[in-house]
Amino acid sequence: QVQLVESGGGLVQPGGSLRLSCAASISIFSINAMGWYRQAPGKERELVATIAMGGNTNYADNVKGRFTISRDTAKNTVFLQMNSLKPEDTAVYYCKAVRRLGLSYEYWGQGTQVTVSS
Repeated sequence: QVQLVESGGGLVQPGGSLRLSCAASISIFSINAMGWYRQAPGKERELVATIAMGGNTNYADNVKGRFTISRDTAKNTVFLQMNSLKPEDTAVYYCKAVRRLGLSYEYWGQGTQVTVSS
């Protein structure tokens, strides 16, 4: 079992920045991949960014160049630095972890609200 605790959401003006954190209850070297997803009201949950155990990253097209996913292995924490925020970035942001132990297991955090508004 993996517990994920997100933090860092809030209200920010368009063009502003926020950094989200996701702390895992186990070593992130025991996790095959971690990522950030988001869900806006009335929309499906969508991928924002992922980072694999080896450090490879992947981004949704609509956040490339604005968002950066990174990790602190000593703190078992993954971050999402969000710059040049737009109103359409408003959503609940969720952290996800995937462990592949023969079968694939997915774990989700509780979510953190990001609101971009003037």
